[in-house]
Amino acid sequence: MPEEAALAVHGLTAGYGGPAVIEGVDLRAEPRKITALVGPNGAGKSTLLKTVAGIVRPSRGHVHLHQEDITGRRPEQLVRKGLAYMPQVANVFEELTVRENLEMGGYVRRSGLRERIEALLVLFPDLRPALRRPARTLSGGQRTMLAMARALMVDPSVVLLDEPCAGLSPAFEAEVWRHIDTVRQAGVAVVMVGQNTRGTLAHADWAYILVAGKNRREGPGRDLLHDHELIDLYIGRAS
Repeated sequence: MPEEAALAVHGLTAGYGGPAVIEGVDLRAEPRKITALVGPNGAGKSTLLKTVAGIVRPSRGHVHLHQEDITGRRPEQLVRKGLAYMPQVANVFEELTVRENLEMGGYVRRSGLRERIEALLVLFPDLRPALRRPARTLSGGQRTMLAMARALMVDPSVVLLDEPCAGLSPAFEAEVWRHIDTVRQAGVAVVMVGQNTRGTLAHADWAYILVAGKNRREGPGRDLLHDHELIDLYIGRAS
């Protein structure tokens, strides 16, 4: 019997004032699982994450976090409820130090800020030597680590990651996946958009293929990865 969903999306439709970018999308994410969104460029994957995170308002459909309807709630309200979002770009404050970035990530915490930072430095040890450096001086991989750590400052039960491995070297990409797996093992439901389709499907417990803003297929990531006809039809061999 499947576990109760940490995040459930039903019939979600949203856009930016014109035609809908996503239409009637369904999604389910369970604790301790990696749920991936893959598909061609322009399929609406990032828009779906932004809508769930409260940045884009839906025109139809519902979002439930642990069975509570959070549809249309503001991002700061969702953070307090345990939903964290890491955008692909502008995901760190470049002029602030690494420590200040982490403190900003934990702004809704009532206590335990120092302890939480210390716990995340254990998880992301490469950040410790850079604590007093401005974030703009970090490498691409280190910036991704910092952005993930900022998202985790609120002890989320669900974390949304928009292309966390984009532009990284294979070595840093492997490191990011190790961190994502650690987060998953801690009981967090991870929902992520992956740029590297094959790598993403290989790691995903469950994956959704979005095409033109709609659900096309879903299933265990490795099953979809080995469905060559599906890859050719919806993703393309170059992905």
